This record gives sequence, C-alpha cells and structure tokens, in this order.
Amino acid sequence: MTDEAVLAGIRVLDLSRFQSGPVTGMLLGDMGAEVIRIEEPEGAPDRFWGLLGPDGETLSYKIVGRNRKGITLRINNSEGEKILYELVKKSDVVLHNFTPYTSMADVLSYERLNKINSSIIIAAISGFGQNGPDAKLVCFDHIAQARSGGMILTGFPGDPPLKTTITNNDIGSGIFAALGIMMALYHRERTGKGQFIDVSLFDVASFATQCMGALLLYKIYREIRIQVGNLGFHSYMGCFRAKDGKWILISGATNAIWERLMRAIGREHMAIDPRFSQNDMVRFDNAKLINPVIEEWVSQRSSDEVILTLQGARVPCSIVNTVDKLLDDLQVSARDMIINVDYPGLGNIPIPGLPMKLSLTPGNINTLAPKIGEHNKEIYCGLLGLSQKELKKLREKDVI
Repeated sequence: MTDEAVLAGIRVLDLSRFQSGPVTGMLLGDMGAEVIRIEEPEGAPDRFWGLLGPDGETLSYKIVGRNRKGITLRINNSEGEKILYELVKKSDVVLHNFTPYTSMADVLSYERLNKINSSIIIAAISGFGQNGPDAKLVCFDHIAQARSGGMILTGFPGDPPLKTTITNNDIGSGIFAALGIMMALYHRERTGKGQFIDVSLFDVASFATQCMGALLLYKIYREIRIQVGNLGFHSYMGCFRAKDGKWILISGATNAIWERLMRAIGREHMAIDPRFSQNDMVRFDNAKLINPVIEEWVSQRSSDEVILTLQGARVPCSIVNTVDKLLDDLQVSARDMIINVDYPGLGNIPIPGLPMKLSLTPGNINTLAPKIGEHNKEIYCGLLGLSQKELKKLREKDVI
C-alpha cells in the first residue's frame, strides 16, 4: 500500500511543445500532478512533427504526452487570453518553452501572471535563457551541442564534428525544469510566494561540458580535447568486435578497474607498466598502444565469453545493442522501464517507465496522451464553470 501520489493536488498548465517542456510535464504528471496541456484548436505542431504513427501523430508525443488532460485554447487573442488567466487563477504552475520576447512568451510572462495569481510558479524553457545578447535566438538540442563544445568531442579523430542523436540537452532541460518546479513548490510551501524558473538548453549543454572538466583542462593545461571516439573524456575505454561479430564496449575507467581488466585478459604486467598505470595523461595518451592488445583478446572469443569473463572480474562492459534488445532485457523488465499499454489504433505499444523510484509514492502511468481538445468539457465546464452553450460559442469563434 502506497501513500497518496506525491504531487496530488498540484495543477500544472502545460503550454510546452516538442520535447524539453513535455518531458517536464510528463515527470510531474507521472508523480500525480494534474497536468493540463493547452494547445491550438488545430493541434500543436509537435503532434505532427518527426516520426509519425499510423494515426498521423508523432510517435514521441504518445510518450511525453501521457498523464495529461488536453484542452484547446487560442491564447493569442483577447478572449482566449482572458480564459487563460482564469485558468491561471486556479493553478499552481505554468510551463512553457516559447522563445523569449515573442508574443506568446509575453502573454505568459511572470510579470503578468504574478498579478493574477501571486503564488503562481512559471517555468520557462528556452534555447538561450531569458537574458543575454542571444536570448531571442531560436535553438534546438543539436544547436546547444554545437555551441557548448560537446559536439567537437563526439566522433573519431579526423572525422567531421558529430552530434549525438539522443537529445540529452532537451531531456536534461526537462529534468532541470521539473527540479526547479519542485524547489519552487517547496519554497512556496514555506513562504506562500511563487517565482519564475528560467531553464536554457544552452545552459544545460555548457553545464554538462564543464562538469566533465573540459574547460578546466583548457584553463589549467591549455589543452582542447577533441573527438575522443570511444575513449572516455579522461579515462581509457574502447569498443571491440568479438569473434561472433558483436561489438562490446569495455571501460577501464579507474586504476582499480584497469588492474582487474588486465588480470582478466592475462596482461598483469600492463597494470604496472608506467605507460599505462595511471589514468588521464598516461593511460589516456597511450590508448593507441592499448587498443591492439584488447582488440586481439576480444577478437579470439565469443561475445558471451568476453562478457562473462569481464563481468566476473567486475569490469564494466556491455554488448552494443540495437534498441529492440530492450524488449528482452531482464534488467529493463525488473526495473519496469518498459510499460505496455493499449493505444487506440496502434494496439499494444511499449512506452518508457518511470526513471525515478520512490518507495512510498512511486508514481504511475494512468492516462494516455490526450487527443486534441479531449478534456475541453471537463476543464471549461467543470473547473471554470462555463455552460455548454458558452462552450459551443467559443468553439464556433475558434477560441477553443
């Protein structure tokens, strides 16, 4: 038996699009918040962008759109704006990712909404933040990768700069926004005051690059490390092909693990060789001497033998899988990281489980991503008290 959902009673107006903001709304909804997605009467662009399902909607929307109620509202006209502000009066959080200084961002400004509801919390995700010379620029994950120095680290020496396909800056911005909202809710619990949360894709990308030590490496040693391939940023690791053709990533990331790795492959002398005995400037710089040794050992064995040997020696390693292997991964199953749900028109589909596990309030996936305007009647007639006749007029005037 679990306690009530940790965010039960918190109402979030979610006007975000694509991935960063919707990830925030998904996380809050998973933990019990009432998240109301507000989009244009014709549907928000992220419904029809990217990989489309057989029903004509974006596949990723079916994931990040879960645990929400969906309403339509055209907020960039006077009547729609008034309705929005009535919703703000009855809400705790407003979430959006409109570019600063645009008309949509202006309607949702903290200065305006705070006058309507002094306890409201506004979380705005943008490309470059709410201030600075580039605040007005549009940005996507890969733009932040390029500018932050992360893209130049990806790929192999001599190749062009390479972005990562996984949008870590979008996901990270969504997580940071959710964390900021939780902190702001905690502050409001003590003070009664709302506040503004400013999260930037570029901030998140540059934060990640700096956390690796990349900027300090330059500042202290005047070295700019580029395209490290399958090496770690400052430690030894590599990707090698086994006898059966499968690729295996092996990490000798610390001195202790390196010693265990060398014992496992019968090269104990390399653990104490001064060319390889220490991380970073020694083992990292001599990776070209190490690679052929491990490559030879791996190539003479099946992938199963390599994995069993190295895991038995407590050396981090993994076969390089394609994503379909997640369906049969026992660890994924044990952690409930794939949840199968019945989706109208698509049958039974897998969506990701909750990545954070709370012992008393674990969260849940209760509802599918809403259809366009699916909850208009519930929100407008129930929460705001409009009549069916008023709702019909708003629909006829293209406000909802």
